[in-house]
Amino acid sequence: MPKNPLVKHPPWRQLLILSVMVPLVVSLAVLAFTWPASRTEARNLPVGIVGTGLATQQTVQKLTSAAPGAFELHLYSDDAEVRSAIAHREVYGAFEISSRRFTVLTASAAGPAVAQLLSSTAQRVTGQADPAHLAAANPVVHDVVATSGDDPRGAIFTAAVTPLVLGGVIVAVMVAVLVGFRPAWREIVALALVSGITGVGVHLVAQDYVGALPGDRIQTWASLSLMLFAISTTVAGLSALLGTAGTAVGAIAMVFVGNPFSAVSSAPELLPDAIAEIGQLMPPGAGANLLRSAAYFDGHGGAQHLVVLAAWCVLGSAAMLEGHRRSARTANARHSTDVLADSPLPETPLRARDAVTW
Repeated sequence: MPKNPLVKHPPWRQLLILSVMVPLVVSLAVLAFTWPASRTEARNLPVGIVGTGLATQQTVQKLTSAAPGAFELHLYSDDAEVRSAIAHREVYGAFEISSRRFTVLTASAAGPAVAQLLSSTAQRVTGQADPAHLAAANPVVHDVVATSGDDPRGAIFTAAVTPLVLGGVIVAVMVAVLVGFRPAWREIVALALVSGITGVGVHLVAQDYVGALPGDRIQTWASLSLMLFAISTTVAGLSALLGTAGTAVGAIAMVFVGNPFSAVSSAPELLPDAIAEIGQLMPPGAGANLLRSAAYFDGHGGAQHLVVLAAWCVLGSAAMLEGHRRSARTANARHSTDVLADSPLPETPLRARDAVTW
């Protein structure tokens, strides 16, 4: 068992090291969770526009001039087309504009923060509009794809992601570290089985008990299980390659990077570009978005997240295979050395001509 590196230092130096390291680690953890939230604003947010009149043109000008780069506007011909685009997760919502009314179409299931942002933007635009071209009345809001009635603000869905990330790490530690299945294929099968069964338990709690996942049962269960499997195989793969250090690196990456960068409480387009890209390329972000698609959008918009999770599963499994191969080779080499060291040398009788006369 490796020795604690702090033991070689006197107590006063150990206390000094801990007094520096612990506050630094905790501060970095707090920064990882709070910094993305402090930089939340719209960045190229896909939004639909329905309307071709003067009122529509004025509204588009106001949107682009008031917040340059905030919205990525897509023009649709009618209400049915834009509602289909929202249901397929092509846009987060839409503005239907005419001289008589201003209608806001939202999808709170895609992100309550975005739905609120679109509603407040519409309020601001109508307040500044020319009454000659746009009615001054408050805009009408329609939630095209709403969250579950048991989770109207999406708070339960958001709260469930952190335990899911921790659950994936726990699965890896239990299967790969504590039990240590050998060979690698047996460990991969064990991770898949435990992830699938854990997904059943989480699904029963989240869908049947608290009502936060109202979609198709098979899709939501598969999304939960795949997210757990991607996280657990990644941590287990790093553990197989790097030992205890790999387990720590994998757990820190998932909990303190992947989780806060996942944008589960907002949307990737509300975070800084680099943070959003990193978050959606990691299992927590990809898993949370795939789960949204399965629970509320009949799987639409989840293909790229499915690919990301599958890639992590493959990489994690490959790391396990390589790590176990290295361990087996090292163990065989050590066993051969021990056998040679323990084997007695063959006794050769001393012949008369070999005797040395002094």
